[in-house]
Amino acid sequence: MDTIKVKQVKSRINSSEVQKRTLDALGLTKMNKVVEHVDTPTLRGLINRVQHLVEIVD
Repeated sequence: MDTIKVKQVKSRINSSEVQKRTLDALGLTKMNKVVEHVDTPTLRGLINRVQHLVEIVD
């Protein structure tokens, strides 16, 4: 199974509640934290929702 690493690069301050919940669902609670997930369409949708706050790490 393919995995994907996601890193939070911008602060969640001044983000909407929906975006904050999405970051929590991804497991991102702090700046520069990297989490690894199985690459699924659902995960891609979550990342797309907060794409201005996160980046995909190689």
